[in-house]
Formats: sequence, structure tokens, C-alpha cells
Amino acid sequence: MSLIEDLNWRHAVKAYDAEKKVSQEDLNKILEAARLAPTSSGLQPFRVIVVEDQDLKNKMVEGALNPEVMRDCSQVLVFAAWDSYSDEKIDKVYDHHTDVRDLPRGRFGSYTDKIKEIYNAQTAEENFAHTARQTYIALGLAMAQAAELKVDSTPAEGFDNEVVDKILNLKDLGLKSVTLLYLGYRDEENDYLAHMKKVRIPMEEFIIKK
Repeated sequence: MSLIEDLNWRHAVKAYDAEKKVSQEDLNKILEAARLAPTSSGLQPFRVIVVEDQDLKNKMVEGALNPEVMRDCSQVLVFAAWDSYSDEKIDKVYDHHTDVRDLPRGRFGSYTDKIKEIYNAQTAEENFAHTARQTYIALGLAMAQAAELKVDSTPAEGFDNEVVDKILNLKDLGLKSVTLLYLGYRDEENDYLAHMKKVRIPMEEFIIKK
């Protein structure tokens, strides 16, 4: 199938079959799609936490908009962004860049000095707003890869970030949760969207030409 066909197939599943699990092979492909997502300055200022443990999922249900979806899905992917930028974080990423490319460390010093100056002039809240936005690109690619594999998914902002952050000890990692992606296989009988037509605004209204 083409990407467009895959995207027409997928929808935000509202009920999962708790007995069906996503294979490790398919999960790895979805995670790789997220890892390969483009990010500002190539910093990848977020991480993806994979939650498969049922006890953890049950604890995270508190404050979830669709608790049964979180509870019954195969995995919960937590997209968590850096709580702020720092010189140390930027240097670590660019040391990795130069090492992988067999370049001397500091090769991109003039550029990293410039972005450090920009981020250091901003508040932690402004920095987090920027790092958080980066996660949505990876989220979209993960959903597209899942659709190609015929793995169902549901993106979610409707959850208590503080609950998730505390349960997963994200503060200790310098991270804050941004969004979730539930993965699994739809419960055809109870997923009310499964047999409904996909609805989007018409192309002629969606695209504005100048």
C-alpha cells in the first residue's frame, strides 16, 4: 500500500484488544522511525519511553482522558522533551556528531556557540516549549510507520503530565512528558470509529494558494 492509503486506513483507535500485542520487530521499526525524525539543529532534544508493564500502565491511567485505551493497548510510547537546553547537552550531542563522522571534536564550535547564546538567553519555559515541539515530528513519523505495519495507534495529549512524569521518574532524567502514543490492535466490536468514514476538510479548503 502507498503512504496515502496507509494514512486513510489509520484512525485514532478508541478501544484496543488487550490480548493482542505488537511484536518486538514491529515496535523496533516504529521506534526507529521516531529516532530518524528531523530535529532543530539535529539535537534530538527528547526521548521516547516505552511502557509495556501492565502495572505501570495501570498507574498512569490516573488523569488519562481515555483510561481504558491506555490500559488495554499493547504499549504506551511517552514522548518526553528536555526540560531545558544546556551547554553540556549541546556539547554532548555535537561530540557524538563529530565522533560518528570521524571529525575532530569542536569542528562545529562556531555554530554551537551561536545556538548556546540563543538558548541561554531564553527561560527554561521557553526552551521547553521549543524542545516539546520537536517531539511532534517524531510522533507523526511513528504513526505513519505504525500504519504501514497495520499497527493501530492513538496519539494523546489528554493525560496528567505530572502523574506520568512522577511514575516514570522523568524529572531525574531532565525530561518532561509531552504526548503519548498508544499502540496495539483495534477491538473491532468496541472501537466506535472503526467502521466510520474518515473525515477531513476538502482539499480546496485545506490548501490556500497565494
